[in-house]
Amino acid sequence: MLDLNEFMNNGIKNISDTAKRFYLGNFRGQAFTLRTVSALHKSAKIRERHERKGIHIPPFLIASVATECNLRCAGCYARANGSCGDGEVREQLSASDWRRVFAEASDIGVSFILIAGGEPLLRRDVIDSAAEFENILFPVFTNGTMINEDYMNLFDGHRNLIPVLSIEGDAEKTDSRRGRGVSEKVGQVIEGLKDRGILFGASITVTTENQKAVTDPNFVDTLRESGCGLIFYVEYVPVEKGTEHLALNEEALHVLTAQLDSLRENQKKGMIILSFPGDEEKMGGCLAAGRGFFHINAAGGAEPCPFSPYSEMNLKEQSLLTVLQSSFFKKVRVISAAEAGKHKGGCTLFQYEREVNQALS
Repeated sequence: MLDLNEFMNNGIKNISDTAKRFYLGNFRGQAFTLRTVSALHKSAKIRERHERKGIHIPPFLIASVATECNLRCAGCYARANGSCGDGEVREQLSASDWRRVFAEASDIGVSFILIAGGEPLLRRDVIDSAAEFENILFPVFTNGTMINEDYMNLFDGHRNLIPVLSIEGDAEKTDSRRGRGVSEKVGQVIEGLKDRGILFGASITVTTENQKAVTDPNFVDTLRESGCGLIFYVEYVPVEKGTEHLALNEEALHVLTAQLDSLRENQKKGMIILSFPGDEEKMGGCLAAGRGFFHINAAGGAEPCPFSPYSEMNLKEQSLLTVLQSSFFKKVRVISAAEAGKHKGGCTLFQYEREVNQALS
């Protein structure tokens, strides 16, 4: 029987081991990894203490801190579900609100908070708050076009902030989805990060059009040689009507799993490779709704997952512990476990919108 905590902790250890290898010979990086390994161990112990009390603490959170973005990428789920748009900035959690959320996460043993948007670098105040919590790793999912010298200095001085650059494969595919010239700008940022010896990652949305190219070992080797230490493969979810053909079918998902397993074997000493949502059958079901993570939207709403944007609680009024023990999240965890392996399009809960809605009180 799967021990989820052991499964997740092993994954965290692989990430920390990769950081240690990446920073060999880098004095600032080595100091960071020593602190990080100790912090990750302490956080795991805190989660274990909560588990003994019957409270499961996920090691990950996803925080979408911005409602605006400077790009208009084709098929963007944040724009499609209305959480990101143009014009007047809608109500968002303040930097002090986010600082309180980060402090609560630190206290209960959360190890990673994935920062997303919109474009999260539009919220410099929130990124500065995150930098203060050196016991938490913050992968910052960004399109990369806003990383200037000032941001480069911030990432250099606070290695717990890990820039994760969104690309679609080669320059042609990236520009096709994200806009002309974006790949060139991201390439310049990659050169700057490599020059400073800063660990960074890449986030790749996998579609029927780019699956073969982005899982090619030569493509991954090129990223590694550029200084990339981790890749997030995100299965495309067709939230925008007319893009259903881009979502991987069941056969393609099985192929993707095999491709990523092969890449992990080949890259096991040089790069960490993660997938979202990943092999849910292997993990005993979807990890959303607090099983492995949950999502906090820019207004503070606590959602099971970015692709399942339903909420009845808000972090402005409730604590993380209250959200994790809510009846809504408990009901969603039952749904996601029961439907594991029965979905298509990269997300269990996206396919079971009616059931999740019914779980709302």
